[in-house]
Amino acid sequence: MKPVSRFLRVASLALLSLGAASVATAKDQLTIGLIPSEDSQAMIESSKQVLSSLEQQLGMPVVPFVATDYNGIIEALRAGKLDVAYLGPFSYVLATSVAEVEAFAVAVTKKTGQSAYKSVILARKDSGIRELADLKGRTFAFVDPSSASGHLFPKAGLEQAGFVPAELFSRVIFSGSHDASILAVENRKVDAAAVADRIFASAVAKGVVKQDDFQQVWSSRAIPESPMVWRKDLDPALKLKVAAALAAIKDVPWGDQGVLDGFQPTHDGAYDVVRDTAKVLDLDLRRMK
Repeated sequence: MKPVSRFLRVASLALLSLGAASVATAKDQLTIGLIPSEDSQAMIESSKQVLSSLEQQLGMPVVPFVATDYNGIIEALRAGKLDVAYLGPFSYVLATSVAEVEAFAVAVTKKTGQSAYKSVILARKDSGIRELADLKGRTFAFVDPSSASGHLFPKAGLEQAGFVPAELFSRVIFSGSHDASILAVENRKVDAAAVADRIFASAVAKGVVKQDDFQQVWSSRAIPESPMVWRKDLDPALKLKVAAALAAIKDVPWGDQGVLDGFQPTHDGAYDVVRDTAKVLDLDLRRMK
């Protein structure tokens, strides 16, 4: 059987086994939950090389599971149906409030060489916008209501600076993607936008926009990357093996982050900045998906 076919067959079996609540023990296989997307099969396919490498190093089947939403992954962790999962920063903080889980690793990619990124507010240099106060009465683009760097962190940053976002701008749109927000500023569809710094850097590197055309108006504190988490009651010896195996995975693609340069250790405290941001916004993380 071809590796891809075998991988997809195992993935399908994982969905069935989790649904039937008949998951094997950690000694038999490692079950891993992945951040959900619109197409579960595409999510599994994009993670195939990482999971295959993990399986080879551990010497046991690694069974992926993609739920229909973040809450599905969190519930599977809480119920003990998953051993490890890949969660977003906000969904991880939610998970810690309802399940006995902890972050242990974050991806480091060759593209950035970092395990964190920032939210930035950008405007065209010829707009005359140089600081947050200059945004008064201007048009603005956020990415998506649930986007950390494209909405939640910059909104909190504005509030901490003494501005009321609902009153600051003359018009606000949600563009749907970081790239769309960058182009909206470039093409003067909006006066400014909040995006992830790494995505802006990528757009510049690809020649989509020119760095010199833009003015950075604001930057957030470092936002921790999406963590790998495990159940706290996972066998300690297996934890060591999983952490070592992830650290050794390099030169393979990992979603939209680029080519991996391993996973480095992290800890729960690294996500306090997320908790602080949620408090600033009086955000109910249980409603986040």
